[in-house]
Amino acid sequence: MSPVPVHHHPLRFSLPRRRALAALLLTLGVGGCALPLTHPGGALEVPANWAEAGAAANAATIDGEWWRGYGSAELEVLIDAALAGSPDLAATAERVLQAEIAVRSAGASLFPGIDLNLRSNVNESRSAGVSTRAEGSSATLAVNYEIDLWGSNIASWQGSKASLAATRHDYEAARLSLVAGVANAYWQVLALRERIDIARRNLEIAERLHAIVEARYRYGSASALDLSRQRSTVLAARDAVLPLEVQERQSLRALAILLGEVPQGFAVAGQALDSLALPAVAPVLPAELLLRRPDLAAAEARLAAADANIAVARAALFPLKLQIGLSSVVSSAEFGFLGLGSPVNAAGLTVSLMQALFDGGRLRGQVATSESQRRVLVENWRKAVLTALKEVDDALGGAERVRIQEHTQREIRDETARALRLSELRYKEGSDALGTLLDAQRSLFSAEDQLVQLRLARLQASVDLFKVLGGGWHAEGAGSGA
Repeated sequence: MSPVPVHHHPLRFSLPRRRALAALLLTLGVGGCALPLTHPGGALEVPANWAEAGAAANAATIDGEWWRGYGSAELEVLIDAALAGSPDLAATAERVLQAEIAVRSAGASLFPGIDLNLRSNVNESRSAGVSTRAEGSSATLAVNYEIDLWGSNIASWQGSKASLAATRHDYEAARLSLVAGVANAYWQVLALRERIDIARRNLEIAERLHAIVEARYRYGSASALDLSRQRSTVLAARDAVLPLEVQERQSLRALAILLGEVPQGFAVAGQALDSLALPAVAPVLPAELLLRRPDLAAAEARLAAADANIAVARAALFPLKLQIGLSSVVSSAEFGFLGLGSPVNAAGLTVSLMQALFDGGRLRGQVATSESQRRVLVENWRKAVLTALKEVDDALGGAERVRIQEHTQREIRDETARALRLSELRYKEGSDALGTLLDAQRSLFSAEDQLVQLRLARLQASVDLFKVLGGGWHAEGAGSGA
């Protein structure tokens, strides 16, 4: 609420009245400062180390452009395009711009306001056949300034700065999520293409075996049942290719959206999953994670903004608001501003004091609300830290588990390929039934497909580990909102 200017004549108090007024102001001041402000602490015990096994001994610290460690030039191009064209990242950048504007607006309240008003007018009136003409011009310069007795304006400015820091950290978190999303979407496209190739090779094997069974059937060495079973196998193998092709096209379109490009006609060259490097990651200590995650830094900055909001709400309880206004008017009875060369000058000084004597508890309610909102943010911060600790251990454990599974699956794939070759030879010689050959074929297809999916899972686990460790971001390198 703006201060109400005082237009009364100066009040004169006798000595007893002055003492009574001073006692009243002191009572109001003490009452305004008496509301206790207690901030609950976010007590949290951070473990000394991770529960899951650590990374390799020769692992390197995380670089800010960690995705270059995979050795994929196309991935680097895709990520650069996403950082430049992503609609989500652009929207987050605009929120940072809005926060910067809010900081400048809050800082403007620390300075006096200066207004200049120029007027020039002509009035004509006619009465009883007599015309009267009046001309005038004026220039008014007014300066208004509210003295920040209790620091509410400064607290509001500091709160805006903390909110700006939070939005900047949000931008870094969105950027990290975007890079991880592009990498995982790219891995998904590559994996689907390899699975399509495996399905097509399986179809070729099924068709070749069908030709063998058909030849044996013509010579009476195979039954009609054997021929029908193999024909069913060919049809099933052919049908398995179609859904994978649909998924590959859908994944390409999803990748295009991340890059901010039109999905129709979007394509990538691609490469084999085995040609990609898997960079080792050295996880930071749990306590250091608080400085490595931009989302945690954003939650902490919002706590600082909440502290500032409490300070603003408490300042409203303090007695008296003091506003000083200074105005100077230059006027002339001539039309046009050239007439101000022979002016009439007037100047005025206004001092306004305002004190809320009774508000029904509204101001104290605002303080209590601000304190409650801060307690909510404390709990949100605690949950974010606990979630971050869980995510790192999950990522470490998941990466190690998938690595072991992939190694085992490679051995399974090699053995099933050998079994299929032997089974095909034995079937041609008449030593094995068709069922044994079909089982060997299905086992090889399943083993190869599973191996590609485990390689994809290992790449995605590596990306997730980079993401949950902050992707090379550090709090010291982020803007403080100043």
